[in-house]
Amino acid sequence: MYELVQVSEDCYYIESPAKIGLVKTGDDEVCLIDSGNDKDAGKKVKKILDANSWKLTAIYNTHSHADHIGGNRYLAVQTGCRIYAPGIECSFTRHPLLEPSFLYGGYPPSELRHKFLMAKESDAILLDEHALPDGWVMMPLPGHSFDMVGFRTQDDIVYLADCLASAETLKKYQISFIVDVEAYLSTLEAVKAMKARLFIPAHAEPAEDVSELAELNIAKVHEIADKIAGICKASAVFDDILKGIFDDYGLEMTFEQHALVGSTVRSYLAWLEGSGRVRSEISDNRLIWTAV
Repeated sequence: MYELVQVSEDCYYIESPAKIGLVKTGDDEVCLIDSGNDKDAGKKVKKILDANSWKLTAIYNTHSHADHIGGNRYLAVQTGCRIYAPGIECSFTRHPLLEPSFLYGGYPPSELRHKFLMAKESDAILLDEHALPDGWVMMPLPGHSFDMVGFRTQDDIVYLADCLASAETLKKYQISFIVDVEAYLSTLEAVKAMKARLFIPAHAEPAEDVSELAELNIAKVHEIADKIAGICKASAVFDDILKGIFDDYGLEMTFEQHALVGSTVRSYLAWLEGSGRVRSEISDNRLIWTAV
């Protein structure tokens, strides 16, 4: 873990729970794509930088989830690097309390205020194309998060952030986190058609072709949507829908999973309602979801 892997003349990744991109932008200057999940990850990255006599100039965050921004503050203090984040992700990076608050739908209880859901705040700058190194292209990849992006570098290496889950991850966890199902499906279709020298997803192995994996993720989205719509045939309140999904997949409920998977299931319900597959109504002071 935290091994540095070179994939082209100037492009690398650091093997970690969420792969960290590292790209040379000069003789001794590098930038990172994401920073790992906490201060300890930042320390391990700093050791790699020091071992290679590299100066870190910038961190380009793909999105604001804690496992991608957790090393920001430590590395910024240690190196003086700038931190960039796109769109809404910039606000969440600057104010990490927003993440568990968004998941919970109110001020989050202590069970959700930990480093896996709430990174240390960092002084992020709004990312736009003018902040990118020469030869880079920023690619919108919304769906998993509001304004997630990926990057195509000067060496035609594409860092895909969290838009693809590996087959093993899908089998183990079943339900990937999604904030916008329609946007996520559009992202997956776009990624399926992409060509590059090499793709580096954060949670899957690097590959020259990710079309098959993208299709697997697309199929999983439709599978989950069908299960939710099926549960709603008998009309159901939200907690009964969530329980039905957990029971069907053999998952074990925790407070954190109730928030994470629950937020995702709400996103599915919004998409299904917008697609005309389910409808909502208030009955006896309860919100009821019914398949159409």
